[in-house]
Order: sequence, then C-alpha cells, then structure tokens
Amino acid sequence: MTQELIDLRKSILEGRYAEALAIVDELEGMSKQAILRNIQSYLKILLIHLIKNQIEQRLTNSWANSIRNSVREIKKLNLQDNKTSYYVKIDGWEEMIDEEFEEAIREASEEVLNGAYSPFQLAEMVERKLVISHSQSLIELTYNYSLKQLPGVIDDYLIQLPGGEDWQAGRR
Repeated sequence: MTQELIDLRKSILEGRYAEALAIVDELEGMSKQAILRNIQSYLKILLIHLIKNQIEQRLTNSWANSIRNSVREIKKLNLQDNKTSYYVKIDGWEEMIDEEFEEAIREASEEVLNGAYSPFQLAEMVERKLVISHSQSLIELTYNYSLKQLPGVIDDYLIQLPGGEDWQAGRR
C-alpha cells in the first residue's frame, strides 16, 4: 500500500488525475478486501463455536464469549464509515458462510471433545443447515441492534442453544 500512496502523490503532483483516481479505486478495493477477510475470520470463529455447541450439546462461558465477540466484531467491521450501509448486505451472507463452513469444521475437529473426531467424521455428524441457520440468525441481529444492545440480545439467543439454560444457571 505504501507504493500506491507514493504513486498517488506523484500522479496528483504531476497533474495525472485519471491515473490518481485509478490508484484511489485500487486502494479502496484493497481496503474492502481487508475488511471482508477480517469479517470472514470472525465468521469462522462463530461457526467453530456453534459446531462445538451442537456436537457437545453444551455451552461454556468461553464459547459464549467467543460467539458474542465474533458477532459484535462482525457488526463493527461490516458497517461502512457512513454508518448507514454495509459491506455485506443482510441477504449476502449465504455464500460467505458456505465458504467458511468447511474450514470451521477442520478447526473445530481439533477442539470438539478434545479432538476425538477427524474433520471427515465431524462433517458427517454436524447438522450443517442448523449451524448455518444459527449463524445467520446471530448475524441478522447486527442489522437490528446497536453495539450496546447486542450483548444482551445475543445472550438471550444463546440461552436457547443446547446447554444454554445450564449455562445461564451456572450449571456445568
């Protein structure tokens, strides 16, 4: 990016505005790609913990915190600077979730029941549609609630997951 900024400065100083605008467009594209990669990273973490929850039928404080943090970070990253539009529209998550699901299975296989299942076994065990549905529901909350409201709303959602009532009551 440093070279692009140097080129941009030079183009402006030399009056080559069309070239400068092309560099600005390139920088905007690079910025958007970086944001989308960060969103994907948090989405994968969200999926991993939803997979673990589904297979182990429990919810821990650590998993709840990871889910809550992932959803909040997705909201922060997804909201564009103008605070009125999003990088990923509410109906645009299906492809991104689908892209991250397989990698989430691989990573979750290391953690589910202390690595008891290979990624292949875990993929057969997971109710994919249910995990995707939960992830989409949690992400949809980011369009309807403020950052301040989200933790409580997410907690209300988590209570409904397997082991959620035990988590709420502090039972293990």
